[in-house]
Amino acid sequence: MLLKTVLFSRFVRLALIIFGVVFSVNSINAKDAFLSNNFLPNQLFFNNTFHFSAVSSEKFEPIATPTDGGIREQIPDKFKERYERWRSEFLASDFGKNQWNVYAGNKKFILIITVSRDEKQGAGTGDYQWNEKGELVGATITLGSKLDKGFPNPAYFPVMNSISAFNLPDEISGNTLAATKLAHEFGHVNLTAKTEGELFRLQNRTIPDYNKILLSNGYNTKDERLVEMVNRIGGTPVEIFETREYWGEANAMNYLLDRISQREYYCPVLNKIEDNVNTFAQNYRSRFDEIFKSKADENCRLN
Repeated sequence: MLLKTVLFSRFVRLALIIFGVVFSVNSINAKDAFLSNNFLPNQLFFNNTFHFSAVSSEKFEPIATPTDGGIREQIPDKFKERYERWRSEFLASDFGKNQWNVYAGNKKFILIITVSRDEKQGAGTGDYQWNEKGELVGATITLGSKLDKGFPNPAYFPVMNSISAFNLPDEISGNTLAATKLAHEFGHVNLTAKTEGELFRLQNRTIPDYNKILLSNGYNTKDERLVEMVNRIGGTPVEIFETREYWGEANAMNYLLDRISQREYYCPVLNKIEDNVNTFAQNYRSRFDEIFKSKADENCRLN
């Protein structure tokens, strides 16, 4: 019964929100159905805009490698005060400061950070740019104007969700929540920089076509056309989505645990993250294991 409940929570609940259709609890294709019709799970958690992924079929045009790169903060005046609180919180940890400095000091890479009311409590990373060699040389992180509020679902965001139980006065602040979301977005930039550019773009071009076929064939993932697409892009849209999001969460985990390392609720947060990972992201456990081992206080009792 517990297993069935977990599967329902992860594979079906979001589908009900998207389509208003009851999928079978035992359907192994239900999760793929989330991405049908160009919907993504991460578009749904808060006000339909917690986090967006750069999945599109945009035309690729290489650019010259920048010589005046670094971090460019393009923040509307009305959001500057809150953004500065979030940035200060991010830089208050050694991990956040080190990540910031990597991009701030890279003259061959332009990282734009902006704030938009449209993203509300969410954030996203996109507008990736590559040079003629296929190297990533630019990206844009867009933060929602209410980034310091709202907790995403644990199924895909086990780290950011862990804050929900500790977002109280004298515990984890809204600014820390916002900074953790920012760390997640830095994780996307880090991963994309390590991914071969043509493969990344091929995945983005192919995913909408995969979803269209999946929607029209009754969610049959064994369709020969879909199998061929999976072989070309290295996974189903769900698997690609999960790979990207869980690497973002690993980066968020490093930031969050560094930031609260001296707080009395450090171990409870660490254990909450582990519970979320074990429940919803067991297949991706390995990318969190090193962090668990390096960050676990001797007094923390991990499973």
